[in-house]
Amino acid sequence: MQVKLLSHTPAPEKVVAAAARLCYSASSIDTLMQQDESAAARLIRKVLGLGHLSVLEHVTCSFGVEGISRACSHQLVRHRVASYSQQSQRYVSHAEPFTAVIPDTIRADAELFSLYQELMTQIHATYAEFLSAGIPPEDARFVLPNAAATKIIISMNARELHHFFALRCCRRAQWEIRAMATQMLQQCRALSPVLFEGAGPPCLGGPCPEGSMTCGAINAVRHEFESACRI
Repeated sequence: MQVKLLSHTPAPEKVVAAAARLCYSASSIDTLMQQDESAAARLIRKVLGLGHLSVLEHVTCSFGVEGISRACSHQLVRHRVASYSQQSQRYVSHAEPFTAVIPDTIRADAELFSLYQELMTQIHATYAEFLSAGIPPEDARFVLPNAAATKIIISMNARELHHFFALRCCRRAQWEIRAMATQMLQQCRALSPVLFEGAGPPCLGGPCPEGSMTCGAINAVRHEFESACRI
């Protein structure tokens, strides 16, 4: 899996702080954009603490992601406050065997891993046979599995990223999208430590909201994200 921050709103913390102050200030926008970093950080933390998150929508990040499965991308696109451009299985066909994502649980069992590889080989052979017979890729793709790797560009505003990280960095999220979300969070924190310092699973800053469905490892989760997202 490869996750890369491709682009972002310039000076994200200044933009958010200026937007927050604008509502209560007679100053020009140019003046508001010139406030010092420490003042901007204090204001952002106050806004985040109050839950006034609309100002975060002025900051957008775009990520390029390669090597995730179609099973993962199907989960990803359920987050509707975002924009996606995904490699098409209709227009991009696989002359060579397609790349398949392999879960660790399958890879760890030699017999099941062999069975998995055999099935992927068989699927590709069937897919290639359909293409050779003149079946259009948009129909031949019906035999491709959820394991097939895909590429996607994702754009989300900072408010939606907070929501996305709260859901998908949780240990109860599926392992693949959790790994992707964690890499995205690492890069967001490197970009803007103040905007994203509290982002991640809800248990980082409070009790687990999952009730009886909790993973029961709140201290381990906190340690994991303290280490993984250290700037």
